[in-house]
Amino acid sequence: MDQPVSVPHGLPMERDAGPFDPPRRITELREARPVSPMLFPDGHEGWLVTGYEAVRQLMADTRFSSRQDIGVVHVPYETPGMPAPTEPSPTMPGVFIAMDPPDHTRLRRRLTGAFTVKRMKQLEEHIVGIVERQLEDLARLAPPVDLVKEFALPVPSLVICEMLGVPYTDRESFQANSAKFLEKEVTLEEKMAALSGLTTFLAELVTRKRAEPDDDLLSDLARHDDLSIEELTGAAFLLLLAGHETTANMLALGTFALLEHPEQLAELRADPGLMPGAVEELLRYLSIGDIFYRYATEDIELGGETIPKGSTVTVSLLAANRDPQRFENPDTLDIHRTARGHLSFGHGVHQCLGQQLARIEMRAGFDGLLRRFPTLELAVPSDEVKLKTNMNIYGVHELPVTWTETAR
Repeated sequence: MDQPVSVPHGLPMERDAGPFDPPRRITELREARPVSPMLFPDGHEGWLVTGYEAVRQLMADTRFSSRQDIGVVHVPYETPGMPAPTEPSPTMPGVFIAMDPPDHTRLRRRLTGAFTVKRMKQLEEHIVGIVERQLEDLARLAPPVDLVKEFALPVPSLVICEMLGVPYTDRESFQANSAKFLEKEVTLEEKMAALSGLTTFLAELVTRKRAEPDDDLLSDLARHDDLSIEELTGAAFLLLLAGHETTANMLALGTFALLEHPEQLAELRADPGLMPGAVEELLRYLSIGDIFYRYATEDIELGGETIPKGSTVTVSLLAANRDPQRFENPDTLDIHRTARGHLSFGHGVHQCLGQQLARIEMRAGFDGLLRRFPTLELAVPSDEVKLKTNMNIYGVHELPVTWTETAR
């Protein structure tokens, strides 16, 4: 299967194949060498994994560590204004996605009960209500409007704020700080200031929850005496960040993708029963949380290659989800596809804890939006939509839309 291919110097990032597709160079690498050496900008000789089977195997193998405090985790793209790391990064207490078992297991176990399928189904009616209220507000506006600002961002922010017990009135502050924290091309000082703003706010909040618990997820966590305030703050940071940024980007980018595939959109409007499968296909097709890192704790065989101990390994979930070895005609958006097995929520011990919540929000969000706005369309040419190529979670900065009529 392997063919001669030049070693990439840095992670190819330009979306030169279109707004929804992997960079052409990434696709070429996957077809030629799905586990490929890659020279990082700081000179580190690391690896890029793009093939579906190799990515799945890697994410299930805890010898590929998620920790950032074992060795230097090298960044595979230029970061203007930020010095290249020369030593391991300290672990932020409570941020269990950057931990390995058993530390990861201890913290994640405290949260699994809150995100079970049964618990999420109980929340579904409430989430639909949040969506419908936001759609009412949207319908009152005179188009064109920015769908990100008026719908895609408020819905998951309202949901996660209610779940965690975070005051929604503080949303502008935490949304601005989380966006700055996730931006690639910012200085270290800007990134640390955003992180400090978020953690200071959340530390004060969880301290209050511990003193005077309420009926919310952070209060439930705060009742566990074995969790320190620092761990509670880190867990709250992770849940808040992941709970609104990912779904907001999926709602906006997913709407953009559907508007650019009018035949798929028409079928989905005609048969709302297709929505659960359509959400899975959009998750596969878009893979907004694309790039992840692992650290090889020993020499490991993967996809016919030997990954040396100490290597930083970059994983592309988007490339894996577009692998023709796993999905037929993978670059086609097909809402009739059975996209089961996609890796957009990860795989292994770090598989996304909030995936059922995200699915419910997306099903409710897309269903309500398509029903209430039957004439929804882009208000600008598609090539003028501002893409989040500068962010760690892909999406659109704005999505200007218009309509000529609404429906109940």
